[in-house]
Amino acid sequence: MSFSLPMTHLEKSSILPSQVRKVRLAQNALDAVSKNPNLLGKYGIALDGQSINKMMAFRNYLAEQIGQDAALTPTITTPSSTTPVQYLQSWLTGFVEDVTAVRRIDEFLGIVTQGDWADEEVVQPILERTGEVSTYTDYGNTQQSAYNVNFERRTIVRFESGLSVGKLEEARAARIRVNTADAKRSSSSRELEIQRNSVGFFGYNNGLNRTYGFLNEPALSGYVTVATGGGGGTEWSSKTFLEIVNDLLTAASLLRTSTREIVDSQRAPIILGLPTAAIDFLQQTTDFGVSVYEWLKKNYPNWTVISAPELDGANGGENVFYLYAESVEESGSDDQRTWVQAVPTKFTVLGVDQKTKSYEEAHSNATAGAFLKRPYAVVRFTGI
Repeated sequence: MSFSLPMTHLEKSSILPSQVRKVRLAQNALDAVSKNPNLLGKYGIALDGQSINKMMAFRNYLAEQIGQDAALTPTITTPSSTTPVQYLQSWLTGFVEDVTAVRRIDEFLGIVTQGDWADEEVVQPILERTGEVSTYTDYGNTQQSAYNVNFERRTIVRFESGLSVGKLEEARAARIRVNTADAKRSSSSRELEIQRNSVGFFGYNNGLNRTYGFLNEPALSGYVTVATGGGGGTEWSSKTFLEIVNDLLTAASLLRTSTREIVDSQRAPIILGLPTAAIDFLQQTTDFGVSVYEWLKKNYPNWTVISAPELDGANGGENVFYLYAESVEESGSDDQRTWVQAVPTKFTVLGVDQKTKSYEEAHSNATAGAFLKRPYAVVRFTGI
C-alpha cells in the first residue's frame, strides 16, 4: 500500500506584531507590480496580471482627464466643501451681555448700612419739643416746657437667590471661555440688587409689614399738578422754555415757603428727581440758545438733577418729579438727612454645599426700603 503526502504551501512571509505596518501602494509601484504580479503575494495581496493592467489603464485615463473635466472623477463619499466652515470663522472678542433698566435708588436716597441681616426692624426715634410762654407776673405760675417722643418703625425684608454648578457643565463652559460659577454668581447678585432697587422705590407689602418706598412713603405730602401750558397740556413735551422754568420756580418757591425757609431752595443742597421720559426736555432752549438746564445750573447751582424710569407714570399714569433737600442743618442729633435707604445687608453668602458632582451657593440681602425722616423738606409735582 502506498501513501501520498498532502500538498504543502510555503510560508510567504512572517511579520511580528511589532513589525506590522500599513501597506501603501505608491503610484510608481503599479509599474513594478505589473511586471511581477506575485510581488505582493507575500503580503497576502492577490492580484493577477489582467487586473493590474486594467488598473494601469484606468490610472493613465484619469491622468489625461483630471485637468479637463473634474465631474468625471469618481467619488465614494458625499460631496462637500473642501474646508469645513469652522476653519473659516473669525470670532470677535468677548460676549455681548444682557442689560437691565438702570437702578438709581442709591443716587436718590443714598444708602445707610444699618442693623444686621437677622434683625426685624429699623427704628428712628423722633423728638418733638412742646411748651408755651405767658406774660410774666411775680406770683403767676410759670409755664412748663416738655417734649414728646415717638418711634417710627420700618420692617426689614430679606430676599434670596443662588446657584448650582455641575462638573460637566463647568468643564464644557470652560471650552468657550466662560466661568460658569462666576457668571451665575454675578447673575444672582444682580437679581438681588434689582429687587432692592424695586423695594427702594415701591416698598414691599406682605400684608403685615411696614416697608415703604420713595413713591409711597406714608409721610409724603400730596402731589401738586403743574400749570397748564399755552399748548393746552401740562406735559413738558408740549411746553416752552419759559413754561418749564415756571414749573421749576413754582416747586422751588413751594419748598422754601412750606418750610418757612428752613430749606433755602437756592443755597441748600437740593435733589431734583425727574422721570426718564421728561429729563431731556431740560434741553428746551430760548431763541438765544440757552437751555433750561443751563438756566438751572446758573440760578440754582446746588441742585443735583437725577432721573429714573420708576417716576414715569408714577401717579396714575402721569409723570412726576420730586424736589427735596438732601439734608436739613441743625434739625436733630442724627445725620440730618431728609431720606435714608436703610439696608442692613446688600449681599451675603448664606452657605456653600459641596456635593459629589456639583456644588451650590445661596445668597441673600436685607433692606428696610426708603425712610422719609423729614417730610416737610419734600415737595412733589405731577403731570409733567
